[in-house]
Amino acid sequence: MQLSINGETYAIEELDVRTSLLDLLRERLGLTGSKKGCDHGQCGACTVLVNGRRINSCLTLAVMHEGDEITTIEGLGTPEALHPLQAAFVKHDGYQCGYCTPGQICSAVGMLDEVRRGWASNVTEDVAGAPPLDDEEIRERMSGNICRCSAYPNIVDAIREVAQA
Repeated sequence: MQLSINGETYAIEELDVRTSLLDLLRERLGLTGSKKGCDHGQCGACTVLVNGRRINSCLTLAVMHEGDEITTIEGLGTPEALHPLQAAFVKHDGYQCGYCTPGQICSAVGMLDEVRRGWASNVTEDVAGAPPLDDEEIRERMSGNICRCSAYPNIVDAIREVAQA
């Protein structure tokens, strides 16, 4: 099987069909940015982008993603050229211990794309118009990503800054 991850093609041989995408990324490919927080899809630490949409990689099987474009935190930026959200997380101290940060950033990238597409959230009042990206909207859309250090205000500030740019 072949997977496209961060713009590179990986030939995967002898893969147990029960292997989660998260376990493949971390244990077989050494892409350890995505974290195993709960292994139940409740914390968001394992969030990656598949074809631009955010998913919990612990809840999906790797074999389901042949032909998809998978982006992990390693594929968003480099130390020399940070993705705007990575830079904003640093600027606003939105990372604290850093464990949830890769999932938070990948989720925020996907969330901002959802807003650009006009997708409403549970708190969007006018579902016919463009959703406003105020703090309540950001919090609701990021509610699937838990930060045990409680850096939420800083995370919201970082996302707001990038959304307004």
